[in-house]
Amino acid sequence: MSSETKQIMRATGLLIIEAINSNPNGDPDRESDPRQRPDGLGEISPVSFKRKLRDLVEDKQEGSFWKELNKKFNFNDEEFAILESRGRDRKEINELLKNDIEAFKKKYWDARIFGNTFLEEGASTTIKTGVVQFGMGLSVAPILIERQTNTNKAGVEGDKDRGMAPMAYRIVQHGIYCMPFFVNPSAAHKSGCTARDIELLLSIIPYAYPHTRSYVRPNVELLHAWYMEHKSPLGSCSDFKLIDSLTPSKREQPERASTSRKEYDIPSVLSEELKAKVALVKDLMDF
Repeated sequence: MSSETKQIMRATGLLIIEAINSNPNGDPDRESDPRQRPDGLGEISPVSFKRKLRDLVEDKQEGSFWKELNKKFNFNDEEFAILESRGRDRKEINELLKNDIEAFKKKYWDARIFGNTFLEEGASTTIKTGVVQFGMGLSVAPILIERQTNTNKAGVEGDKDRGMAPMAYRIVQHGIYCMPFFVNPSAAHKSGCTARDIELLLSIIPYAYPHTRSYVRPNVELLHAWYMEHKSPLGSCSDFKLIDSLTPSKREQPERASTSRKEYDIPSVLSEELKAKVALVKDLMDF
């Protein structure tokens, strides 16, 4: 059976993300401070992670990542365009939504996977949700944020010989984050998503951070990317039980920020009881 016609099963995923002296997700409402809840726990938004996946798929012309990946999959580039991209032609997109929804579904991979935010008033065929949903990533323990001033040798004001950006460098000293994601096959017929689209998603998740590094995000890594496929499209086990079974815990002083991965118990296998309730348990990082 080809991946085009293969049935999509319900699935539960869990990303275990480590940040070391990096800003895994800046908050524009707080001058790009690492996102943090009032209780001190750090956050990584679903939008932030999905953006990295979109960028890897979108960079088809010059990027080496897509070219290497496509040696394995041999995708038709025209069917894996990115809807949420800069410079998109909203008029053209709206025309497709209005007059040829099937062509729209066939063209945009992220719309098939994540859904469509172009909510057209009165258009019953508009895709409003996708097959895959990522949840908020939360740190296991509170995070400690360090802020430093950036300096620039070249003058930026008048005749000054050095410029400064006070508190512009904002990083998390250390944190372990957990981000769940879910595959819901019930939305597939609405968005046009196929098992092939899911296969692409699972293939690029391990590369999301190493291929999108930045100045303030040099050392963010996926320790595990768990993917647990249920035995039927309806599901065969509680999502929460699966997630809880693989969620790390801080051994001592869980109310304090960590400085090293060694302070955590990080599960490396799913319990036998839960393993018997799913069809597949895979760590996507074992590539």
